[in-house]
Amino acid sequence: MPIREFRAEDLPILKQITVAAFDGVSIDQGIETLFGPVNGHDWRWRKARHLDVDASREPAGIFVAEDGGRIVGYITTWHDTEAGLGYIPNLAIVADLRGRGLGRRLIEHALEHFPPLGLAHARIETLEQNAIGNHLY
Repeated sequence: MPIREFRAEDLPILKQITVAAFDGVSIDQGIETLFGPVNGHDWRWRKARHLDVDASREPAGIFVAEDGGRIVGYITTWHDTEAGLGYIPNLAIVADLRGRGLGRRLIEHALEHFPPLGLAHARIETLEQNAIGNHLY
């Protein structure tokens, strides 16, 4: 499956993939469970909004995986040259293709993106309840 650079028109599909992939493991969903919708928005809206932030912060750091023209996953990155760190805030794969190595390929792609930017270290985080993320990372 090819991995390509992000295009603005990808954003709605990436948001759909994100909401599906993070159901049950999103901190935003946990907040909603405790406090209800925040400021009139549910967890899905808040989690999808993370992609808006990623796309506005560093669109050249978003990479999209396709299978026969269908977007099947993505990874977002941003970097802080002064701190010497590359960050991976979001990664999601469609359900029917999980467990086939695509997440690992996306991480490797992101890690190859960092050295030309002068970065030797990367940071990725996940919650304890995210078994898929914990296994992958």
